[in-house]
Order: sequence, then structure tokens, then C-alpha cells
Amino acid sequence: MKVLVIQQRYGIGDMLIFLPYLKAIAKKNNTKISLLAKKTSRSSELFNAENFLDEIINLDTTNDGILGFFKLSREIKKRKFDKVYIFNGSIRYKLLAFFSGIKKIYQYPLFTSKDVIFHTAKVFTETCVGKILSTEPNLFLRTEDVIAAKKTYAINDQTQNIILGISASGPTKRWDIDNYIKLALKLNHYKKCKFFIAAGKDDSEIVDKIKISKINSDLFTLENLSISKILPIIKNCNLYIGNDTGFMHISAALGIKSIGIFTDSPAYSYSGYSKNIIPIVPEGETIKSTTHDTLGKDKVSFEKVFENAKSLLN
Repeated sequence: MKVLVIQQRYGIGDMLIFLPYLKAIAKKNNTKISLLAKKTSRSSELFNAENFLDEIINLDTTNDGILGFFKLSREIKKRKFDKVYIFNGSIRYKLLAFFSGIKKIYQYPLFTSKDVIFHTAKVFTETCVGKILSTEPNLFLRTEDVIAAKKTYAINDQTQNIILGISASGPTKRWDIDNYIKLALKLNHYKKCKFFIAAGKDDSEIVDKIKISKINSDLFTLENLSISKILPIIKNCNLYIGNDTGFMHISAALGIKSIGIFTDSPAYSYSGYSKNIIPIVPEGETIKSTTHDTLGKDKVSFEKVFENAKSLLN
């Protein structure tokens, strides 16, 4: 039995939300699955220690357009898949499966859009596998990698090890860096802390600002590390506090309590799937009203973030 799963969304968080359903499909079919996914989802690094995957087929710009479509269909056809599960309502992927010669096609209702991402995936997969599924992702890491990271990065149990997710996909989704500096100082006064700054190479300006702040002696930045190196560091931490980013979803999937600050993205869709994510939304908004174009970065209560962090550290 050869099984293909198509999950075409861009983000790390998106891919982790689908993790329970990928595993459920592999288990139902008693086989490792092939995954068609974008490189930006970082699937190969996220799932490096997992055992439900056979291979990852990259979905990129070379697969776009008519020529790209037929190039990809030839690539898939030569693998001779028996089944495909498509987490998407696009007619393009249904045709792709047809032209690739796959006999059994399971797909979202055509033209599905503006859905609650985890709910649609859950209902679809439960119909396919015939059982109720948890929405909670559980990302597996090798124990030896977690132990090695603890030693390499001097993570100890005498301090509270906190990930600060200061990055974001755009300025409207980013709580101001001065808030994070103030929060770190206040938390460090409350309990001895070490802060791991989760940010990418494009965040040099805000990273530099936190590096020259008063918490500079109590932090380590992750900006130059790969996702595979970052995963075991996060696993060793006590708490995530930060914007709605891939780092938040990684933390939640690794069982770390995560305070997610939602200012301009769908809070319910990207927090409601996990008991590990505690969403903080702008004053006057709810978890379901906070979405794209909320533009609430200046309306997030500092005290609410601090009090939630304090409570979780206890």
C-alpha cells in the first residue's frame, strides 16, 4: 500500500496543526506515508525523528502553471500511489491525483475556504479513518538530542528557561520589542530566568535591540540555528511567550505551555487546537473576533501577559 498526503499550506504552524491527522492516516493504512508539502513548512526538519513518513515531495515554484502541473503529475505517477488524501478543496489537486493515476482519492469538499483549519482537518480525517481524533499534536524528538541540547546550551533546572517569540510574519502581528524587554526584566525580578530569543535572520533589527538591553546577560538568541537544532532547545524550556509564529506551534507540539499573543491573525484557528496554547488577544476583542485586520498590537494588556506568565511559572 502506497499512500500520498497533500498538505500545501506554507507555514510551520500549519504543518504542526496537521500532525495528528498525518499520523492517523499512516496508522489507518498501516504504512508510512509520502507527503507533498512546501519547503517553507520545514517538514523535513520538524519530522526528522518521526516514523510515520516515507518521503517528502517538495511543492515549489517549479510545480506552478500548466507545465509545472504535468511535471509534478509525472513525478507522482512514477511512484504508483494507491491512495491520496488531499487537505485542500482545490480542483487542481483533484486533477493532479487523477492524472497521476491514483485510484482512491479522498479530499476536502471542493472549494473549501475560510475554514477553521484544525476543525476541517479533524472532521475530514475522522471520516477517512473512522474514529474520533484529538486535535493535539505531539511532536517526537530523540531523547539523546534533548539531553545533548541541555548540556550544549547550559540549560539547568535552577533557572526558569523561557522562549521569547519576538519574530512574526509582519509588523502588525508583532508585539512591540520594548514590551518583551520590560516583560523579561520583570520576570527576572520575580524568578531567575534565562531567555531564548526565537527569531529569524530577517529580524536582526529587533534582535539587536534586545541584545543591548539590560537582559543581555540572561539571553541566548536562536537566530543562526536551524529548526532541527532549535527543537531540542525548546523541549528543555519551561514556557513560551510570544507572537503567533511557528515557534509558538513548535513549543505547544513539544508539550511546552505557550502564551500566544494574537494581534492580527485568527486566534481561534491557531490556538483552539491545543491545550498548551494560552491566547492573549487585544482588549475589547475575543478569541473568535481576533483575526486578520484586527490591528491590535497596541491594545494587548502587558499586565495580562505578565500575570499569565507568572501563573504558569508557578
